[in-house]
Amino acid sequence: MKIKFIDEGNLSSWLRLTLIVVGIVLAVVAVECTLPILWARVLLLSGFAIALIGGMTSRAKLLHIKPFDNSYKKARKSYEEDDEKHNK
Repeated sequence: MKIKFIDEGNLSSWLRLTLIVVGIVLAVVAVECTLPILWARVLLLSGFAIALIGGMTSRAKLLHIKPFDNSYKKARKSYEEDDEKHNK
């Protein structure tokens, strides 16, 4: 069985959910546990960032945006052909 991290140009659903849950857990640990202030800030900010990445990729999936797709290469090549025709 092969684990896929990217599915159809976006992160797979299990990875998006894992990122959101891990981010929330890190933020809760930072707030609830008695940690030194520096470690609490680092955990809180990293938890927020991880949850943000999971949430943004979930929103991209909902809007059918493919941020991890290679289709921009095809578009770039099509513009190069148009530029060559235009320059002649």
